[in-house]
Amino acid sequence: MDDKKRFSLQKQIKELSEKRARHTELVSVYIPAGFNIQKVIDQIDSEASTARNIKSSSTRKNVTAALEKMSRELRNLKKTPPHGLAAFSGNVSTREGVQDIQFWSIEPDNDISVRVYKCGQGFYLEPLEDMLKHKEAYGIVLLDRREANVAILKGKSINTIHTFSSAVPGKYKAGGQSAARFARVRENLARAFYQKVADTVNTEFNPQVTPLKGILIGGPGPSKEEFYNENFLNQEIKDKVISVVDIGYVGDQGLHELVEKSQDILANQAIVKEKKAGERFFRVLGKTRDLATYGEEKVRKAIEAGAVDLMLITSSIDENKIEELAALVENQSGDWIILDKDGRDGKTLDGLGGLGAILRYKLQL
Repeated sequence: MDDKKRFSLQKQIKELSEKRARHTELVSVYIPAGFNIQKVIDQIDSEASTARNIKSSSTRKNVTAALEKMSRELRNLKKTPPHGLAAFSGNVSTREGVQDIQFWSIEPDNDISVRVYKCGQGFYLEPLEDMLKHKEAYGIVLLDRREANVAILKGKSINTIHTFSSAVPGKYKAGGQSAARFARVRENLARAFYQKVADTVNTEFNPQVTPLKGILIGGPGPSKEEFYNENFLNQEIKDKVISVVDIGYVGDQGLHELVEKSQDILANQAIVKEKKAGERFFRVLGKTRDLATYGEEKVRKAIEAGAVDLMLITSSIDENKIEELAALVENQSGDWIILDKDGRDGKTLDGLGGLGAILRYKLQL
């Protein structure tokens, strides 16, 4: 799910989450992809008949009206949409005794896999909220003989779950038998360290625990190859390794370096798209000021001039403003992307007002 579709779904979920009823009167229906919509309509009609037996007259009136509204709207569809349908109806009036029956439907980008009928004081949104979670996750293992990091990359977030320090001593300058004995000790300690890291990786990256699209291994020197090539990892984990990358560091700096060096593999990951957009913006801003701008006033002027090629917005900007500006940019065949306000480029852009734009042509603002 790209930024635009994610933002749209987030806004719809937020709107629905703010609707509340005085009683159990709001109806939520989820129809799985490929499911016969007529069967759902028949169920809704049956529920409407049952609802006429509700003792409370106001609740009976509201639930029946919500179900009848749901049934009418679903009948307008000839079949279930390709990815399924989420539908919601109910009295959302904030004034007691006043009826305002509304209906919403969402055709998601991902398949709906559950069939749900619920009636509550709020709409049931969990299946939609789950779609906002980044489904593709990558495991990361960084190590040398002194330190190791195990992390998970999911969307724009690199989450370190374990950090290890080894007892492997540095190289010892000596000759003869002492040097050979010391080398064996170092080797045994290194292997014990690799095994300790591998035990954690085998547990944490087990498909039953953490489903991963792939695993990246990196680090300075030969340790990463020793770790990968020998039998430290379970075969099912080893089969998930998609890249072994030489980098200069372990720790946080190494994690970001590994992700950066794996951009071709992670081309569809949000963190890489965001990084490329941010780097491009600040590069253009630094080299050719008339081809990039920032701040709401200047960005709006650039949009009015039809000059915006790519607009960058941080996640700290008000949702309504994002929607407004995004629509204006799209109307001019421009593109836009949301930068995480906690990311490196997002923090920098936030300091410039949270809005930036790369222009199609030079414009003095």
